[in-house]
Amino acid sequence: MTLVIRDATPADRDIIADYNSRLSEETDDGPLDSTLIVPGVTALLADRAKGRYWLAEENGQIVGQIGITYEWSDWRNGMLWWVQSVYVHADHRRKGVFSALFRHVESLAEEDSEVVGLRLYVERDNARAQATYTDLGLSMTGFQVMQSLFRDKS
Repeated sequence: MTLVIRDATPADRDIIADYNSRLSEETDDGPLDSTLIVPGVTALLADRAKGRYWLAEENGQIVGQIGITYEWSDWRNGMLWWVQSVYVHADHRRKGVFSALFRHVESLAEEDSEVVGLRLYVERDNARAQATYTDLGLSMTGFQVMQSLFRDKS
């Protein structure tokens, strides 16, 4: 398998929104509202201050994606990149697509003197994903994510 990892462009909006919705269907409580996800992806693609996406292609077909958003850490005096919107098409899983995407992002983060680390959140019961992340050098923290959302998904 020959993968090409590339920056996403505005022309990739629909596939990214589709993959995000598929991710939500698999890990959350159903598909995302297209009136939210499409403008959300569009906004991120238009403004690198919000984050970035990269895509994995094989033979011209997009087979996976990864995104990042940013968090300033006053404790570390640097930027943390939050890994987001990770999705690998079902036909291409367990073939190294995510690892290639993650290693690409990790190398870019290491080259940026303002970036002090990578973080992601993982479902508590997703042992397979946790094992993959551990194999890539990530470690579990003692924190759990809590939230208060102000807009309903539907």
